[in-house]
Amino acid sequence: MTPTDQYSERLGQRERRLAHFDRLHERIGTARLSLAAAFLLLAWFCVVRRTPSTLWLLIPGSLFLAIVLYHQRVRTGRGLAQRAVDFCRAGVERRDGRRQGHGLPGDRFNDPHHLYAADLDLFGNQSLYERLCSARTPMGENVLARWLLAPADLATILERQTCVTELRDRLDLREDLAIMGDTPRLALHPDAITTWIDAPAELAGRWLRGTTVGLAALAVLTAAIWAIWGIAFPLLLVLVLEAALSYALRHRVHRCISGIENAYEDLKLLATLLRRIEAEGFDSPPLRALCSKLSSHSMTASSTLSRLATLVNFVEARRNPFLAPLMLPLMYTIQSALAAERWRARHGRVVASWLEVLGEIEALESIAGYAFERPEDPFPEFREGAAAFTASRLGHPLIAAQTRIRNDVDLSGETRVLLVSGSNMSGKSTLLRAIGMNTVLAMAGAPVCAARLELTPLQVGASIRVNDSLYEGSSRFYAEITRLRQLFEPSQLPLLFLLDELLQGTNSTDRRIGAQGVVRALLARGAIGCISTHDLALTDGTDLRDGALRNVHFQDELADGKLSFDFKLRDGVVTKSNGIELMRAIGLDV
Repeated sequence: MTPTDQYSERLGQRERRLAHFDRLHERIGTARLSLAAAFLLLAWFCVVRRTPSTLWLLIPGSLFLAIVLYHQRVRTGRGLAQRAVDFCRAGVERRDGRRQGHGLPGDRFNDPHHLYAADLDLFGNQSLYERLCSARTPMGENVLARWLLAPADLATILERQTCVTELRDRLDLREDLAIMGDTPRLALHPDAITTWIDAPAELAGRWLRGTTVGLAALAVLTAAIWAIWGIAFPLLLVLVLEAALSYALRHRVHRCISGIENAYEDLKLLATLLRRIEAEGFDSPPLRALCSKLSSHSMTASSTLSRLATLVNFVEARRNPFLAPLMLPLMYTIQSALAAERWRARHGRVVASWLEVLGEIEALESIAGYAFERPEDPFPEFREGAAAFTASRLGHPLIAAQTRIRNDVDLSGETRVLLVSGSNMSGKSTLLRAIGMNTVLAMAGAPVCAARLELTPLQVGASIRVNDSLYEGSSRFYAEITRLRQLFEPSQLPLLFLLDELLQGTNSTDRRIGAQGVVRALLARGAIGCISTHDLALTDGTDLRDGALRNVHFQDELADGKLSFDFKLRDGVVTKSNGIELMRAIGLDV
């Protein structure tokens, strides 16, 4: 079955399940109204007619309470069913090229001074990040963004490819992780969790535990003495001591309890996802090694968090008015806080690693979902040696398959630079972005939009969308040369440079001399890359060694005032331009 077939089949099943819950929801609503009316009618008879006995009110009252509890379960199931429908429908729409602008844009990761993020549309509306990211927690979002913003080493890339290969077809796991929890977006706050974990111990000292247990035992013993022999003084003395200790520790106990209560909701959501991950058996060593971190002292992460849930329930029970008389004699609040401190001391340090594991798995699942929906996209092949990038039928990953035009690109051997000429809108910038995005995907461990891509590990550097800045007081030319200076900063990997309209902010003579100098310096550092230009004076490459620069171009046709493009990359320098004809076509007298 194709990915579309699998999503469509699941969508039909999930819609039927949602319809079932909708019918239950309506019936329960009707039943609740009926029971409420029956209760009121019976109450009227009991009060006005004084018959039957008021005990009969327990029947509709009990039934109403039971149906309210059942209704809550139905609403929860209905919410899960709705999210499952949304998950499958989104998959179908992405396959059809109709799901743009509905994901997480990741605007908070966009740095205009990054080497390539803004130039390659990594973040923002209809960006690569939006297409990839399926994470439901900030940890997953952060990890995926980090992978896109910095190339990984080759060993890490190969490990990620292994993980993605195994996760790609695990659609059940991906769906469960997408719909579990109480809301579509899990509002985990890792800062709140780590703040509680890293906070200093408020109730340190073994003496305190022994003292509270001893006082609680004395309170029980003296209460028994009072009950049997009627002597109340020992109990009053113990209560005074307990009250004094509770008063002395009140601020420290409050900080401890409020910290665990603030973090607990996030930890409960974390446990929901971790329990599902633990239940999935993995075969690949990298995934198994990753999941092995989900433990503490031979206990799984989810069971450890379940113990914390029990502790929090005890902490919250102090608000129960029926237990209020026992709070002081049993030193209930202090003992609950001590139990929470012991949990944090024993398991708190590993929670941060659990957050990181969840983030990595969410990032891997994002890439795996992308790989599942694009089975035609292969993993890139890496090779050793001088910097190289060779692609067959390379396409832009964000353009719908129905309209995507693919081209062959070869930056290997003697060829170190492709100089791309052509008219406006012919596809020059799109080609540069296609090369850059696919390199970013390759260096993140993801499949690429090509029939085949072979490359050495590369660091992308781009100057495609560089503008002037009134706020920073810089012209476009100054902004561009500042970006070019960034390309010369030391890097562990060879550079793949992508330069659109190089140095267009200066005069033609300075542009030609400067462009040739920049390219010559980049090649001297072992870089490869592409440059797009309208300036045909740059196409001779006379200052470069023979064969280092290869001219390629896009062409267009202007007929009856209408431009048409085939977006096919051709060898050689473009032989015509459409600027004058296009200006005349729209009515300019030139």
